[in-house]
Amino acid sequence: MSKAKLQYHCTACGGLHNKWSGQCSDCGAWNTLEEMLSFPASKNTQNNRAGGYAGEQAVIRSLNEVSLSEAPRILTHQPELDRVLGGGLMTGSVVLIGGDPGIGKSTILLQTLATLPELKSLYVTGEESLQQVGLRARRLGLPSDHLRLLTETCVENILSLVSQEKPHLMVIDSIQTVFTDSLQAAPGSVSQIRESAAKLVRFAKQTNTAMFLVGHVTKEGTLAGPRVLEHMVDTVLYFEGDPGGRYRIIRAVKNRFGAVNELGVFAMTEQGLKGVSNPSAIFLSRHEEPVSGSVIMVTREGTRPLMVEVQALVDQSHGAVPRRVTLGLEQNRLAMLLAVLHRHAGISMFDQDVFINVVGGVKISETAADLSLLLAALSSFRNRPLPADLVVFGEVGLAGEIRPVPNGEERLREAAKHGFKQAIVAKGNKPRHPIEGMKVVAIARLEKAIDIVM
Repeated sequence: MSKAKLQYHCTACGGLHNKWSGQCSDCGAWNTLEEMLSFPASKNTQNNRAGGYAGEQAVIRSLNEVSLSEAPRILTHQPELDRVLGGGLMTGSVVLIGGDPGIGKSTILLQTLATLPELKSLYVTGEESLQQVGLRARRLGLPSDHLRLLTETCVENILSLVSQEKPHLMVIDSIQTVFTDSLQAAPGSVSQIRESAAKLVRFAKQTNTAMFLVGHVTKEGTLAGPRVLEHMVDTVLYFEGDPGGRYRIIRAVKNRFGAVNELGVFAMTEQGLKGVSNPSAIFLSRHEEPVSGSVIMVTREGTRPLMVEVQALVDQSHGAVPRRVTLGLEQNRLAMLLAVLHRHAGISMFDQDVFINVVGGVKISETAADLSLLLAALSSFRNRPLPADLVVFGEVGLAGEIRPVPNGEERLREAAKHGFKQAIVAKGNKPRHPIEGMKVVAIARLEKAIDIVM
């Protein structure tokens, strides 16, 4: 086997150097040289770079010669996790899951491995001892007779032992604790994460082993380590939610085998994380009496329509600059929509503090929340509650027009299933066939929506 050569590359310009120095001689940047491994080109290496694995010869084929039969998926017996993964685990796939400390990453992966007795699985931990993992499994009441554990952080030792064990499914907890002997950098550094992950991904592809990699996140909420880590894996999942709260959300931000931005909702219980089959019910307050500043909308996460409550509080500002605060929505879009409200409806809130919150901690990135946001703010501003059985969604343009959003009829049917009787939507989202039990009002201008509700 060819021996690897240690080199240093500049993260600013990509230049290669044989030894470390404080300044890159190519671009002049300081403290940008990081060590990396350079392998001499061999026949197997060339095959892997050309797209082949495990020594198979790379050949050029016509598109109609490619087999389109879908590979079987491994069901995890957790419908919410299977939904986020695109229908289950693919053999040879690598899934990177990240989240805040204590959010439940290790818990859900341990549950997944323990509930698959028909598969040979291995849980590799570099952060906890075997006793700690065993105590967690006992506390959660998980079957442990078939689950195999390993405490190791050297990737060469892990791959050597795994080659003998030959599991179908394995977990690395976490990638920040794993290191390779080929590099001198400390575990968790950029170079160690990149090289360790590359070896693990190569092993998973060559042996058709489904693999989970647990990743830490930075204080900004992004996955720690090099950005190339997300490019190497097949699926990237983010675990969201308040560690002190009950509900957790798993969001897919990259998935080569399914829909992106898919959402899975879990509830933390004494027996671990349990999937929530009807998440719309937990995001609706269902006030006993009508309250001002509350509007129900139907958002879409992946392939699932989801009902959420948008709350607004408008109060007189006592500062020089009125506050615009949003939780779950984009703050700059709120300022833009308030300007549209003033320009086309004659309602000004320049001397008011406006606070917007999406109940349940859901983050809405689509523009379908525009109309519900404005009506919630107007309801709070005028102190007029909106009907409890009303649902609203639609995009608001700068000219004051109400623009349609994708899958409008599917959203309306989801609202009707939950007992809502009225809906205000864009004219382009008017259903072709009447929806039983629901009155749908299709509008084209923002002024018309305000006249209807006020």
